[in-house]
Amino acid sequence: MKKKAPEAKFNELHNILTEELLTRLKSGEATTQDIKAAIDWLKQNDITGVAYEGNPLDKLVSIMPTIDPELVQQRLYGKKV
Repeated sequence: MKKKAPEAKFNELHNILTEELLTRLKSGEATTQDIKAAIDWLKQNDITGVAYEGNPLDKLVSIMPTIDPELVQQRLYGKKV
């Protein structure tokens, strides 16, 4: 049976992945896959929070694109549903 990686290694990987996702999002060049990966990363790590002015979640919210559900449906189906 293999030993689990030490917690320090997990923390290092966690930090590297987090920084990479943030870099991609902040650059404005994040792909849909990058955004999905960031969302999944947050969900898998049970990251929840409230965005209040100046906190990191607020900063993330400010760089995430907004999506208009009606516009998406209109473009998908050619009319309002």
